[in-house]
This record gives sequence, C-alpha cells and structure tokens, in this order.
Amino acid sequence: MWLGIVSLFPDMFQALDHGITGRALKDKLLTLAHWNPRQFTLDKHQTVDSSPYGGGPGMVMMAEPLHKAIHAAKQAAPTPPLTIYLSPQGKPFNQAAAAELVAQHRAFILVSGRYEGIDERVIQQDIDEEWSIGDYILSGGELAAMVMIDVMTRLIPGAIGDAESVSTDSHTSGLLKYPQYTRPDCFNTQNVPPILLSGHHAHIAQWRLKQSLGRTWLKRPDILAQKKLSESDMTLLTEFINALPQK
Repeated sequence: MWLGIVSLFPDMFQALDHGITGRALKDKLLTLAHWNPRQFTLDKHQTVDSSPYGGGPGMVMMAEPLHKAIHAAKQAAPTPPLTIYLSPQGKPFNQAAAAELVAQHRAFILVSGRYEGIDERVIQQDIDEEWSIGDYILSGGELAAMVMIDVMTRLIPGAIGDAESVSTDSHTSGLLKYPQYTRPDCFNTQNVPPILLSGHHAHIAQWRLKQSLGRTWLKRPDILAQKKLSESDMTLLTEFINALPQK
C-alpha cells in the first residue's frame, strides 16, 4: 500500500517506524512518502499560513503551497490516488471504513491540516474525501493520519503474522473482543476461567462469543443495536445477562 503524506511536520511520522507498521515498511508492504508545503512556498520565509479573511482567531493554511504539495504527491503516486483530508468535519473512520479503503488496492494521499484549518478552495479542488477519527479537536491532522495508517496497515495481507488475530479484533466482527488471559493460571487469587483450560475448542469458541456479545451489550450497546443477532446469539446474550451479579 502506497501512502503519500502532506504535512508541515513530517518528522512526527517517525513513530510509524516501530511495531507492525515498522515491519510492514521494512517488508515493503507499506510505502510512505512525504511532502511538506513549506517546500512549495513563494517566499524565502516559507510562509504557509495567514489570517482568515473576514476576521477571526488563529491562522489558516494558505492554498498555494498546500495545493502544490498535494499535486507533487499525486504525480509521484504509482496509481491514481484517493486524496483524503483529515478533518473534524469528515465522515467517521472506523474498522469497516478501513477495510473498505484497503480493499480498493489503490494509493492514498493523506493531507494533515494545522492551525484553524486549510483554505476551503483546496478542499474543493484537490480533496476527494474528508475523514475524522473522532468528535474532538487535535492540534493537527498528523496524529489522525497515523491512526488511519496503523489501522489500515493491520489489514494488509501479510502485515500481521497471525491473520486470525485480525479477524478476532474488536469491531472487526461488529462486536467487542472477548476477555483474554495468559500465564499464570492464578493471579492475586483470581483464576483463569476453567473453560479456557479445558482444551475443548468448540466450548471455548462458544464462551468467547458469549463474552463478546455480553461485553458489547455492557460497554457499547450502540454497536450491538446495529448488529443483526441470530437466535443462538440471543440465547448466549440472555445467558450472559442472567449470570450477571444482581445489584
């Protein structure tokens, strides 16, 4: 997967040199290229922002250097790219959206804004889609871009050694993930659920599904409301609810 990044702070993306994204970069499953709008300014002071027309607080990223940086990235892309602006006004980015984007098998350009945002004309002329990672305000789009890159990289075939771990992640199936345990069997007087030590794979799978259903019901009922549950799912969820301690 090829990703072009347009940002005033490209050094921030060095965090992606570690972990799963770092391995994907090393294995050539992921390619990142950077364009800094400061390299496309019209004056020696590398001016990339100015006060907004009509007045108001803060500064706005200027159209000219940003437009040129985006077009330089587009020209370098190996295939026609999808240009994405990270914005609090964008559509919500989630696991399903990430899977849909990765399935397109295309190049992407991620544009990270700063200050009070970017000149609207750049959005109208150069941006294909706007995406948001949440209903809050960041200092810039770099962290949001890194979140998108990390989520999408996990879905690239071969990026994770055990592909099954991706399919069982929270949100991938429309449910939160079941609780996980490892050694020792007993920690601070609390034991691992006996079913997980039984070696009975079918029973373990059923227990995990019940826990996923129950956890989603407890923690994210909004997600559960969007999922169509089978009769057996409803039975497991009812068993989970009935086994909860009475308040």
